[in-house]
Amino acid sequence: MRRTVPALAVSLAAAFVLTGCTASDTTPPRAPAGVTAQAGSATSVHVMWQAPATAEGVSNYQVFQAGRLVRELPADKTMVDITGLAPQTSYAFTVRARDGAGNTSAPSAPARATTPAVRAEDHGPPTAPAHTTGRPDGPRSATLTWTAATDDTAVTAYDVYQGGVRIHTAGPGETAATLTGLQPDTAYTFTVRARDGADNSSPDGPAVDVTTPPSGGQGPGTAPTGFAAAASPGTVTLTWTAPDTGRATTEYELHVNGRPVTVIQFGAGAVPPSGGAVEHRLTVTEPAGTVWVLRLRARLPDGNWGAFSADQRIVLAG
Repeated sequence: MRRTVPALAVSLAAAFVLTGCTASDTTPPRAPAGVTAQAGSATSVHVMWQAPATAEGVSNYQVFQAGRLVRELPADKTMVDITGLAPQTSYAFTVRARDGAGNTSAPSAPARATTPAVRAEDHGPPTAPAHTTGRPDGPRSATLTWTAATDDTAVTAYDVYQGGVRIHTAGPGETAATLTGLQPDTAYTFTVRARDGADNSSPDGPAVDVTTPPSGGQGPGTAPTGFAAAASPGTVTLTWTAPDTGRATTEYELHVNGRPVTVIQFGAGAVPPSGGAVEHRLTVTEPAGTVWVLRLRARLPDGNWGAFSADQRIVLAG
Protein backbone atom coordinates (compact mmCIF):
# COMPACT_ATOMS: atom_id res chain seq x y z
CA MET A 1 0.00 0.00 0.00
CA ARG A 2 1.34 3.49 -0.82
CA ARG A 3 0.10 7.03 -0.34
CA THR A 4 2.04 9.86 -1.99
CA VAL A 5 1.72 13.57 -2.58
CA PRO A 6 2.13 14.72 -6.21
CA ALA A 7 5.42 16.57 -5.55
CA LEU A 8 7.26 13.37 -4.71
CA ALA A 9 7.76 10.16 -6.65
CA VAL A 10 8.60 7.40 -4.22
CA SER A 11 8.68 3.66 -4.85
CA LEU A 12 9.26 1.23 -2.07
CA ALA A 13 11.52 -1.72 -1.46
CA ALA A 14 11.85 -2.92 2.11
CA ALA A 15 14.09 -5.17 4.09
CA PHE A 16 14.53 -5.73 7.76
CA VAL A 17 17.21 -7.05 10.04
CA LEU A 18 16.47 -9.51 12.80
CA THR A 19 18.94 -10.27 15.56
CA GLY A 20 19.08 -12.59 18.51
CA CYS A 21 17.40 -15.64 16.93
CA THR A 22 17.97 -18.92 18.72
CA ALA A 23 18.40 -22.33 17.14
CA SER A 24 16.21 -24.19 19.61
CA ASP A 25 13.62 -23.11 22.13
CA THR A 26 12.14 -25.51 24.64
CA THR A 27 11.02 -22.99 27.27
CA PRO A 28 7.26 -22.37 27.25
CA PRO A 29 5.87 -18.87 27.81
CA ARG A 30 4.26 -18.02 31.11
CA ALA A 31 0.54 -18.58 31.54
CA PRO A 32 -1.54 -15.53 30.60
CA ALA A 33 -2.34 -13.31 33.57
CA GLY A 34 -5.36 -11.20 34.41
CA VAL A 35 -7.91 -13.46 32.71
CA THR A 36 -11.49 -12.25 33.21
CA ALA A 37 -14.85 -13.41 31.88
CA GLN A 38 -17.99 -11.31 31.60
CA ALA A 39 -21.37 -12.46 30.26
CA GLY A 40 -22.34 -10.20 27.38
CA SER A 41 -25.71 -11.79 26.65
CA ALA A 42 -27.73 -14.91 27.39
CA THR A 43 -25.59 -16.88 24.93
CA SER A 44 -22.16 -15.21 24.97
CA VAL A 45 -19.26 -14.48 27.33
CA HIS A 46 -16.45 -11.99 26.73
CA VAL A 47 -13.03 -13.32 27.84
CA MET A 48 -10.03 -10.97 28.26
CA TRP A 49 -6.42 -11.30 29.45
CA GLN A 50 -3.24 -9.26 29.71
CA ALA A 51 -0.67 -9.06 26.93
CA PRO A 52 2.64 -10.71 27.91
CA ALA A 53 6.08 -9.14 27.92
CA THR A 54 7.82 -9.01 24.53
CA ALA A 55 10.43 -11.51 25.68
CA GLU A 56 7.78 -14.22 25.96
CA GLY A 57 7.66 -14.56 22.17
CA VAL A 58 3.95 -15.51 22.12
CA SER A 59 2.61 -16.36 18.65
CA ASN A 60 -0.97 -17.32 19.50
CA TYR A 61 -3.43 -18.04 22.31
CA GLN A 62 -5.78 -20.95 23.00
CA VAL A 63 -9.01 -20.43 24.95
CA PHE A 64 -10.51 -23.43 26.76
CA GLN A 65 -13.93 -23.97 28.31
CA ALA A 66 -14.10 -26.88 30.76
CA GLY A 67 -10.86 -28.23 29.28
CA ARG A 68 -12.16 -28.09 25.70
CA LEU A 69 -10.46 -25.85 23.15
CA VAL A 70 -13.04 -23.34 21.90
CA ARG A 71 -10.97 -20.60 20.20
CA GLU A 72 -7.48 -19.90 18.90
CA LEU A 73 -6.29 -16.34 18.36
CA PRO A 74 -3.13 -14.62 17.07
CA ALA A 75 -0.75 -12.91 19.47
CA ASP A 76 -2.17 -9.44 18.81
CA LYS A 77 -5.61 -10.43 20.18
CA THR A 78 -6.16 -10.51 23.93
CA MET A 79 -9.94 -10.74 24.06
CA VAL A 80 -12.64 -12.82 22.42
CA ASP A 81 -16.41 -13.42 22.54
CA ILE A 82 -17.35 -17.06 23.14
CA THR A 83 -20.79 -17.52 21.58
CA GLY A 84 -23.35 -20.30 21.27
CA LEU A 85 -23.60 -20.77 25.04
CA ALA A 86 -26.67 -21.73 27.07
CA PRO A 87 -28.66 -19.16 29.07
CA GLN A 88 -28.51 -19.20 32.88
CA THR A 89 -25.41 -21.40 32.89
CA SER A 90 -22.11 -21.05 34.72
CA TYR A 91 -18.93 -21.35 32.64
CA ALA A 92 -15.20 -21.42 33.44
CA PHE A 93 -12.54 -20.40 30.92
CA THR A 94 -8.76 -20.74 30.86
CA VAL A 95 -6.20 -19.39 28.38
CA ARG A 96 -2.86 -20.85 27.27
CA ALA A 97 -0.10 -19.03 25.37
CA ARG A 98 1.98 -20.69 22.64
CA ASP A 99 5.29 -19.44 21.23
CA GLY A 100 6.74 -19.70 17.73
CA ALA A 101 8.58 -22.93 18.61
CA GLY A 102 5.33 -24.65 19.57
CA ASN A 103 5.86 -24.53 23.33
CA THR A 104 2.57 -24.10 25.21
CA SER A 105 2.17 -22.48 28.61
CA ALA A 106 0.36 -23.89 31.58
CA PRO A 107 -3.32 -22.88 31.73
CA SER A 108 -4.18 -19.55 33.29
CA ALA A 109 -6.21 -19.28 36.44
CA PRO A 110 -9.86 -19.98 35.55
CA ALA A 111 -12.24 -17.08 34.95
CA ARG A 112 -15.91 -17.73 35.63
CA ALA A 113 -19.11 -16.15 34.32
CA THR A 114 -22.82 -16.99 34.40
CA THR A 115 -25.01 -16.17 31.42
CA PRO A 116 -28.32 -14.40 32.17
CA ALA A 117 -31.77 -15.64 31.22
CA VAL A 118 -32.88 -15.13 27.64
CA ARG A 119 -35.43 -12.42 27.01
CA ALA A 120 -37.92 -13.33 24.30
CA GLU A 121 -38.73 -10.72 21.64
CA ASP A 122 -36.30 -8.17 23.02
CA HIS A 123 -35.48 -5.95 20.06
CA GLY A 124 -35.08 -2.62 21.85
CA PRO A 125 -31.51 -1.51 22.65
CA PRO A 126 -30.58 0.13 25.94
CA THR A 127 -30.16 3.87 26.22
CA ALA A 128 -26.66 5.21 25.70
CA PRO A 129 -24.66 6.09 28.82
CA ALA A 130 -25.44 9.79 29.14
CA HIS A 131 -22.13 11.03 30.53
CA THR A 132 -18.54 9.78 30.28
CA THR A 133 -15.37 11.06 31.91
CA GLY A 134 -11.78 9.88 31.64
CA ARG A 135 -8.40 10.55 33.19
CA PRO A 136 -4.91 9.08 32.72
CA ASP A 137 -3.53 6.95 35.55
CA GLY A 138 0.02 7.15 34.26
CA PRO A 139 1.80 6.62 30.95
CA ARG A 140 0.13 3.27 30.25
CA SER A 141 -3.33 3.27 31.81
CA ALA A 142 -6.50 5.35 32.10
CA THR A 143 -9.74 5.23 34.07
CA LEU A 144 -13.15 5.83 32.49
CA THR A 145 -16.41 6.43 34.33
CA TRP A 146 -19.91 6.64 32.88
CA THR A 147 -23.51 6.96 33.98
CA ALA A 148 -25.66 3.84 34.04
CA ALA A 149 -27.88 3.10 31.06
CA THR A 150 -31.46 1.82 31.14
CA ASP A 151 -33.16 -0.99 29.22
CA ASP A 152 -36.67 -2.43 29.01
CA THR A 153 -35.32 -5.74 30.31
CA ALA A 154 -31.87 -5.26 31.84
CA VAL A 155 -28.41 -4.02 30.89
CA THR A 156 -26.02 -6.99 30.94
CA ALA A 157 -22.71 -5.34 29.97
CA TYR A 158 -20.93 -2.13 29.04
CA ASP A 159 -18.49 -2.16 26.10
CA VAL A 160 -15.65 0.36 25.85
CA TYR A 161 -14.55 1.31 22.32
CA GLN A 162 -11.40 3.04 21.12
CA GLY A 163 -11.09 3.97 17.47
CA GLY A 164 -14.22 1.96 16.67
CA VAL A 165 -12.76 -1.22 18.20
CA ARG A 166 -14.03 -2.78 21.41
CA ILE A 167 -11.19 -2.96 23.91
CA HIS A 168 -12.94 -3.75 27.19
CA THR A 169 -16.21 -5.15 28.57
CA ALA A 170 -17.53 -4.33 32.04
CA GLY A 171 -20.33 -5.93 34.05
CA PRO A 172 -23.89 -4.60 34.31
CA GLY A 173 -23.36 -3.10 37.77
CA GLU A 174 -20.09 -1.36 36.85
CA THR A 175 -19.83 2.27 35.83
CA ALA A 176 -16.02 2.53 35.68
CA ALA A 177 -13.14 0.67 34.09
CA THR A 178 -9.35 0.85 34.23
CA LEU A 179 -7.81 0.44 30.78
CA THR A 180 -4.22 -0.84 30.64
CA GLY A 181 -1.70 -1.50 27.90
CA LEU A 182 -1.84 2.08 26.59
CA GLN A 183 1.13 3.96 25.18
CA PRO A 184 2.84 6.98 26.78
CA ASP A 185 2.35 10.48 25.37
CA THR A 186 -0.59 9.37 23.21
CA ALA A 187 -4.07 10.84 22.71
CA TYR A 188 -6.99 8.40 22.90
CA THR A 189 -10.71 8.80 22.26
CA PHE A 190 -13.05 6.40 24.08
CA THR A 191 -16.80 5.76 23.90
CA VAL A 192 -19.04 3.43 25.93
CA ARG A 193 -22.07 1.40 24.77
CA ALA A 194 -24.55 -0.54 26.87
CA ARG A 195 -25.69 -4.03 25.89
CA ASP A 196 -28.69 -6.15 26.95
CA GLY A 197 -29.28 -9.90 27.20
CA ALA A 198 -30.38 -10.14 23.57
CA ASP A 199 -27.09 -8.55 22.42
CA ASN A 200 -28.79 -5.28 21.49
CA SER A 201 -26.23 -2.46 21.79
CA SER A 202 -27.00 1.15 22.57
CA PRO A 203 -25.67 4.06 20.53
CA ASP A 204 -22.30 5.40 21.61
CA GLY A 205 -22.26 7.52 24.71
CA PRO A 206 -20.42 10.84 24.48
CA ALA A 207 -16.79 10.53 23.44
CA VAL A 208 -14.09 11.34 25.98
CA ASP A 209 -10.48 12.25 25.14
CA VAL A 210 -7.61 11.09 27.34
CA THR A 211 -3.94 11.88 26.76
CA THR A 212 -1.42 9.75 28.59
CA PRO A 213 1.67 11.54 29.96
CA PRO A 214 5.22 10.82 28.75
CA SER A 215 6.80 7.72 30.17
CA GLY A 216 9.32 9.56 32.35
CA GLY A 217 11.54 6.51 32.51
CA GLN A 218 8.67 4.14 33.35
CA GLY A 219 8.87 2.34 30.05
CA PRO A 220 9.92 2.67 26.41
CA GLY A 221 8.49 5.46 24.28
CA THR A 222 6.53 5.06 21.07
CA ALA A 223 8.91 6.82 18.66
CA PRO A 224 11.25 4.89 16.36
CA THR A 225 14.79 5.45 17.69
CA GLY A 226 18.14 5.70 15.98
CA PHE A 227 16.45 7.02 12.82
CA ALA A 228 19.05 7.64 10.09
CA ALA A 229 18.96 8.34 6.36
CA ALA A 230 21.64 7.92 3.71
CA ALA A 231 21.38 9.12 0.09
CA SER A 232 22.94 7.46 -2.94
CA PRO A 233 22.12 7.99 -6.62
CA GLY A 234 18.41 7.25 -7.06
CA THR A 235 18.03 5.73 -3.59
CA VAL A 236 17.52 6.76 0.02
CA THR A 237 18.19 4.11 2.67
CA LEU A 238 16.40 4.52 6.00
CA THR A 239 17.34 2.65 9.16
CA TRP A 240 15.78 2.73 12.61
CA THR A 241 14.92 0.66 15.66
CA ALA A 242 11.25 -0.30 16.01
CA PRO A 243 9.55 1.04 19.15
CA ASP A 244 9.34 -1.49 21.96
CA THR A 245 5.54 -1.65 22.22
CA GLY A 246 5.30 -5.34 23.07
CA ARG A 247 3.94 -6.20 19.62
CA ALA A 248 5.49 -6.32 16.15
CA THR A 249 4.98 -3.07 14.23
CA THR A 250 3.61 -3.52 10.69
CA GLU A 251 3.10 0.11 9.58
CA TYR A 252 5.15 3.29 9.62
CA GLU A 253 4.15 6.70 8.29
CA LEU A 254 6.96 8.64 6.58
CA HIS A 255 6.85 12.44 6.50
CA VAL A 256 8.98 14.47 4.08
CA ASN A 257 9.34 18.21 4.61
CA GLY A 258 6.50 18.20 7.10
CA ARG A 259 3.99 16.26 4.98
CA PRO A 260 2.97 12.56 5.07
CA VAL A 261 4.05 10.97 1.79
CA THR A 262 3.72 7.21 2.27
CA VAL A 263 2.83 4.45 4.68
CA ILE A 264 5.49 1.74 4.82
CA GLN A 265 3.82 -1.63 5.37
CA PHE A 266 5.44 -4.96 6.19
CA GLY A 267 3.75 -8.21 5.22
CA ALA A 268 3.15 -11.15 7.52
CA GLY A 269 6.44 -12.77 6.57
CA ALA A 270 8.54 -9.62 7.00
CA VAL A 271 7.36 -7.88 10.14
CA PRO A 272 10.08 -6.05 12.09
CA PRO A 273 10.04 -7.23 15.70
CA SER A 274 9.27 -4.99 18.63
CA GLY A 275 12.52 -3.26 19.50
CA GLY A 276 14.27 -4.74 16.43
CA ALA A 277 16.43 -3.12 13.75
CA VAL A 278 14.76 -2.12 10.47
CA GLU A 279 16.11 -1.08 7.07
CA HIS A 280 13.97 0.42 4.30
CA ARG A 281 15.01 1.61 0.84
CA LEU A 282 13.27 4.31 -1.18
CA THR A 283 13.80 4.59 -4.91
CA VAL A 284 13.46 8.30 -5.73
CA THR A 285 13.27 10.40 -8.92
CA GLU A 286 13.75 13.83 -7.40
CA PRO A 287 16.72 15.77 -8.83
CA ALA A 288 20.10 15.70 -7.14
CA GLY A 289 20.51 18.47 -4.62
CA THR A 290 16.89 18.26 -3.41
CA VAL A 291 16.77 18.70 0.35
CA TRP A 292 14.55 16.41 2.38
CA VAL A 293 13.76 16.58 6.07
CA LEU A 294 12.45 13.15 7.08
CA ARG A 295 10.68 11.86 10.15
CA LEU A 296 8.88 8.63 10.92
CA ARG A 297 6.19 7.34 13.27
CA ALA A 298 4.78 3.88 13.94
CA ARG A 299 1.23 2.55 14.02
CA LEU A 300 0.82 1.30 17.59
CA PRO A 301 -0.92 -1.98 18.55
CA ASP A 302 -4.02 -0.03 19.60
CA GLY A 303 -4.32 1.62 16.16
CA ASN A 304 -3.01 5.06 17.12
CA TRP A 305 0.08 6.68 15.60
CA GLY A 306 2.98 6.92 18.04
CA ALA A 307 5.41 9.76 18.56
CA PHE A 308 7.69 10.95 15.75
CA SER A 309 11.33 10.03 15.42
CA ALA A 310 13.98 12.72 15.42
CA ASP A 311 14.19 14.64 12.11
CA GLN A 312 16.81 13.63 9.55
CA ARG A 313 18.00 16.13 6.91
CA ILE A 314 19.49 14.72 3.71
CA VAL A 315 20.48 16.03 0.28
CA LEU A 316 19.56 13.70 -2.58
CA ALA A 317 22.49 12.40 -4.59
CA GLY A 318 22.88 12.48 -8.33
